[in-house]
Amino acid sequence: MNKFIMIYIQTLIIAILVSSCAIFGDPDEIDETSGLTDYEVYDKAKNAEYAKDWPRAISIYEKAEKKFPNSKFAPQFKLNLAYAYKEFYREEEAILMLDKFILAYPNHPALDYAYYLKGVVLFRDRGIIKEITMQDISDRDLSMLEKSFEALKIMIELFPNSDYYDDALNRMTYLMNKISERELYVARYYMKKKAYLAALNRAKYVMEKYPQSAHLEESLVIQISAYNYLGINDLASDTKRVLELNYPNSDFVKIKKEDDEKNWWEFWDVLD
Repeated sequence: MNKFIMIYIQTLIIAILVSSCAIFGDPDEIDETSGLTDYEVYDKAKNAEYAKDWPRAISIYEKAEKKFPNSKFAPQFKLNLAYAYKEFYREEEAILMLDKFILAYPNHPALDYAYYLKGVVLFRDRGIIKEITMQDISDRDLSMLEKSFEALKIMIELFPNSDYYDDALNRMTYLMNKISERELYVARYYMKKKAYLAALNRAKYVMEKYPQSAHLEESLVIQISAYNYLGINDLASDTKRVLELNYPNSDFVKIKKEDDEKNWWEFWDVLD
């Protein structure tokens, strides 16, 4: 009988301990911001940043962002938290925090940095221009790169004198060319599949969305070929004149394979 009583008591003690943890939280979790001023919390978080202790920095900034919503450090808490998220590979949370900052402080002097950092967080080239098989061609998502381009575009348009302008412009150029190259890779795939309208739309998208792309010449060539296959001869002729005007030394203009102009786009595979 005593044995059963002892087991009952032990079970009861364990249950009490478990319920205590549920009520009071993890006993090992320490709130480093407790009793500190906003400046002291900011200083503590910066020290964690300097040490590249991102989990600790994130923990402190998250508490500070909630505890001091009206502090003069409140904007900095958000920006620094977004940066810490980025460094700790929590990109989605970084974007959400930057959007929160942009919405809350539309006239803040660091607004250019917020847009720039958003573009940088989204700036992820995941091997989109690698050799890939035709089977997985439709699985590649360029939306993150396009969003990065748009965030950086907003920054340079709103803040032409920003310290981040040159780097943002360089990133935009890179993104523009990568996205265009990928879109035209898909367009050539559609040409090979005889999906000429789909190929035409991809090529026109590059011309309209990224007219300064290094791949505009190829876009025009694919459009000419697609128009020819679709029997839209007037637009094929118009597009060819644009090609000849803007790229007089183009290999496509020089070669002028008159016997089969519909297949001009195939020359690009040979010239690569």
